Amino acid sequence: MNRFDEKISVVTKDFRKRKIEILQVNVGKYCNMTCSHCHVEAGPTKTEENMDRKTAEAVIRFLDRSGIKQVDLTGGAPELNPHFDYLVTESRIRGAHVMDRCNLTVFFEKGKEYLPKFLADQRVEVIASLPCYSEGNVDKQRGSGTFDASIKALLWLNKLGYGKEGSGLILNLVYNPVGSHLPPPQDTLEKDYKLRLLEDFGAVFNRLYTITNMPITRYEKYLRAFGQYEKYVALLERSFNPQTVEGLMCRGTLSVGWDGKLYDCDFNQMLTMHLNGRAAGPQPTIFDVTLEELENREILTGNHCFGCTAGCGSSCGGAIAT
Repeated sequence: MNRFDEKISVVTKDFRKRKIEILQVNVGKYCNMTCSHCHVEAGPTKTEENMDRKTAEAVIRFLDRSGIKQVDLTGGAPELNPHFDYLVTESRIRGAHVMDRCNLTVFFEKGKEYLPKFLADQRVEVIASLPCYSEGNVDKQRGSGTFDASIKALLWLNKLGYGKEGSGLILNLVYNPVGSHLPPPQDTLEKDYKLRLLEDFGAVFNRLYTITNMPITRYEKYLRAFGQYEKYVALLERSFNPQTVEGLMCRGTLSVGWDGKLYDCDFNQMLTMHLNGRAAGPQPTIFDVTLEELENREILTGNHCFGCTAGCGSSCGGAIAT
């Protein structure tokens, strides 16, 4: 039993999947950026581990047999996968709500200028990374010039109606701490973001999600390079909040890897903690699994899970507890 299991056993004796409502699809590690906090270790050189058409079609077939109505597309930069448009349009044909986890700068990649209008036409919810409303902090974490490009992209989306009341086009932003600390209260920071972005640039959005940096893969290396890893891990464990357990994303989400393998969450995916990690038998994949096989399964955990239960908690939908 790991330390996280010991903590969570005090809150619940039955930490399992509930009804799966969100299909999160990681289409691969190819990205136009190389961010220091990225748990996927995505970047411009990661061209091999990316979803092919056969697997994308299997994802759509799973939607047909499962009836899931929320599809969360992530990466890498998911829009750089050649089958991104297919996944969006086929999901929308089936009446699913589609979310695109977008780094904003991808709109300026060659051949991707059509993306903002495509997303608007398909009524896709855009969940956009913007680690701060300060140019210095954003460029420090994501690379020089990123902030300016991100603001231009936000204004582009606003022009299409994103983030504006009554448009039905949802634009949510994501904040990740620049340093080795927990995010501040989400509601308070959201007010600051809205004020600064509106006053400084005339940009608007719907909600801000605060997400805790996970001390795995690239961010673990970053922390170790600066001698902060043990201190940060201790902070996460010390900040365990039992009120977050009920709302943890792994309970109602199925994570699909670029090759069709299945996981409890995107973090487990990057650690190759397969869905069937504690059970005998073959690993289920998106090609053959049924919803009945997935629900009520034991959730595979590790000490990295403290990143989701620290403070106000952290999920793909932002803070869990107030």
